[in-house]
Order: sequence, then structure tokens, then C-alpha cells
Amino acid sequence: MQRSVILGTGGALPAQRVTNDMLAARLNTSDAWIRERTGIRERRIAAADETTADLAAAAGARALEAAALGPDSIDLVIVATATPARTFPATAATVQARLGVPGGAAFDVAAVCSGFIYALGVADSLLRTGLAARALVIGAETFSRILDWTDRATAVLFGDGAGAVVLGRAEGTGSVADRGVLGVRLEADGRYEELLYVDGGAGSTGCVGKLRMAGREVFRHAVGNLVGVTEALLRDLGLGAADIDWIVPHQANLRILEATARRLGVPMERVVTTVDCHANTSAASVPLALDAAVRDGRIRPGQLLLLEAMGGGFTWGAVALRF
Repeated sequence: MQRSVILGTGGALPAQRVTNDMLAARLNTSDAWIRERTGIRERRIAAADETTADLAAAAGARALEAAALGPDSIDLVIVATATPARTFPATAATVQARLGVPGGAAFDVAAVCSGFIYALGVADSLLRTGLAARALVIGAETFSRILDWTDRATAVLFGDGAGAVVLGRAEGTGSVADRGVLGVRLEADGRYEELLYVDGGAGSTGCVGKLRMAGREVFRHAVGNLVGVTEALLRDLGLGAADIDWIVPHQANLRILEATARRLGVPMERVVTTVDCHANTSAASVPLALDAAVRDGRIRPGQLLLLEAMGGGFTWGAVALRF
């Protein structure tokens, strides 16, 4: 059977670092308060002239370089983002042109923090059915543009960045020993949209709006949903938590990562954590964490990875793959 195999990873972060102390100077908060509740110590914030497309293209170029492939080898570009460079065209089409990808499909996926998981699932389906041969899948955000910088409950949580993977087709045996994507589960429940949303949009207010979140309720749903979808995916594959080499989670909050790992019975030593230095980069957080762990040697060929995320909507999902 056909499998979708990761051929290369890449990441891109804005140059500007914003520490907790820098935020404390303008918000009624402190470094200790933020660290205790979130595990975050700093985040990157895009420059005024830096867009989601800029970050996405940079991450995509690094993923192509890691895969030792040129842009002419790609026939599918998917960008997961809640903060597109423009309402249209799709950020993916802009990235396609910037990188010199000669053709094929290019489109965006909007599932907020779960966006990269959704995009990976879509790309896997298109590769396995033969509608594409190689895909560039990117999660990219400039969440700083939709934050209310007077609201310490949300302003301290988010950052900007982009992460990317190159996917290619490979023959597999159909067993969980295969390299590549082994299984995907995607979920959503729109009844909870008022717990995490942006209060504007091109089709409603005509302006972008600002992020609004009921943090305590989001935390409760996040842990339950992430544990549930992960356990269901592992059951589908006949695997258990002990089979996972690394969980690569959405980097929302260290407390969520710890609670989810504890419920799954996976030690934190097997959870890739970048929330301390990246904060929550929404759709970019999973691929950024993946790229960091690949480049520092923690993630090695043949290891079993579990990628998971939950975001506004609510949307959530998980992907199991052998690197």
C-alpha cells in the first residue's frame, strides 16, 4: 500500500524575541505569573512588514533543503493558518509562487491550532490516492495581529512562526512497522465555538477582530479531547502508549501537555516541548516542535510519533506516523 513519508522538516521564527518581563512592563503581570500558569518564558513576534506568507515560505524552503529536493518536485502546497496574509488568494498560492513550485494544487486549511493536523491528514489522503506525488505541508501564523494586547489572559499565550514538512509517497506493507503516516483521526464540535473565537471576520464585521477565550473551559476540553482522540487512534492501529517514542503535541500550555501525558501514561521525557521558547503558535506549533526535535537529534528514523492538537471550533485530531 501507499504511505506518505516525511522527507524533510523546516521551521521559521521572527527575529524579534519578546520575553515575559517585556510584557510585564505593559500588562499587570510578571514573569513568575506567566511561567507558573503556562510554562512560557518568551515568544517571537513578527515585524510590522513580516507576513504569514513570509514565514511560511521560509519554513517551506528549509523543509525542501532538508529533503534535498527542489521546488519542481512539489505538486501540492497546503498551508494551515488562521491568520492568512490576505483574505484571498490563499497563502498557499503565494508560497507556491515565492518558492517557484511550478504547478499543482495550492490551498489553505482553516482549523486554527489543529490546522497542521488537518492539513497533514488531507495531504496524506491526496498522496495515497495518487492525486499528488509530493506535498509541502505548512503551518504558519502571525497570531500577534489578532491579539488584544490589553488582555493578559490571552496576550501572554501566543507567538508567531511557521513549520513545514515535505511528504512523499512510498510503498508500505500495510503494517505499523511501515515508515510514514499510519493513521489519522480528525474531530470537531462547533457547539463550543464561543469558548475560543475571534470577534470579527471579512464576512461579518468586515474587520479582522481579536481573539477571545474562556481559558478554564478550553483547558478542560483540551485535555479530554486530546486524550480521547489519541487513545482512539492507538486502538485503531492496535498500539498502546508504550509503543510511542515521542508525542509531538500542540504547544498551547505546559499544564495541558503535562495533564495529557499523565492521562495517557506517557512520561514527559517522551513529550517534545517547545512552548517555553515559542509560546502557542497555533497551526505552526506542531511542525515547529517536530522540526526542533528532528534537528537536535531526538527524533530519529524508525521512531513512532504521535502528533496531536486542539483548537478553536472546537477542532482536534491526531496523527500517528513512523519517522
